[in-house]
Amino acid sequence: MLACSTTVPHDVDDACSIFREKSSWYKQSRRAYRRWGVPVSVQLAIIHQESRFRSRAKPPRGKFLWIFPGRRPSSAFGYAQALDTTWDEYRRDSGNSGADRDDFGDAVDFVAWYCARSSRLAGISKADAYSLYLAYHEGPGGFRRGTYRNKAWLVNTARKVARRAGRYRRQLAGCESSLARGGFLGWLWPF
Repeated sequence: MLACSTTVPHDVDDACSIFREKSSWYKQSRRAYRRWGVPVSVQLAIIHQESRFRSRAKPPRGKFLWIFPGRRPSSAFGYAQALDTTWDEYRRDSGNSGADRDDFGDAVDFVAWYCARSSRLAGISKADAYSLYLAYHEGPGGFRRGTYRNKAWLVNTARKVARRAGRYRRQLAGCESSLARGGFLGWLWPF
């Protein structure tokens, strides 16, 4: 399946603006929330951190002989920067065998699935963006073992994700009813 929209939203720091520009993304994020119980704000914050909403994002290449482009450090790809093996597991477990990493709806479903899985396996609240991001990066087992504790850069990144999730949550509190009423027309004429 081809992604409906591959352009990056104009204002990735405002959840309401993102969803007004891409109304199908709101519906897909809400569907993932209903299915897995992970708040939309957490889904968006993780995707923002992983890809800045770029559908075909990949990790930067290393250097070969200090000048030539080398290999990529992992198979991470798409909005969620999901690895090949984890994406395959998601497709099996979720029943979404045709899922594509560069499709926003599939990516938010993946993020919500992974966070729900981390919640179950590591005892993390589905609303705890900080801990969920640490588990997203280290895996639920790595989170339980505390592998992030000696990675100050990762702890700082998780704090950024948590702050962004909080900001997105507050923004959505002010616009979600108009988004739910019909996207574009809902926010133009909210009555």
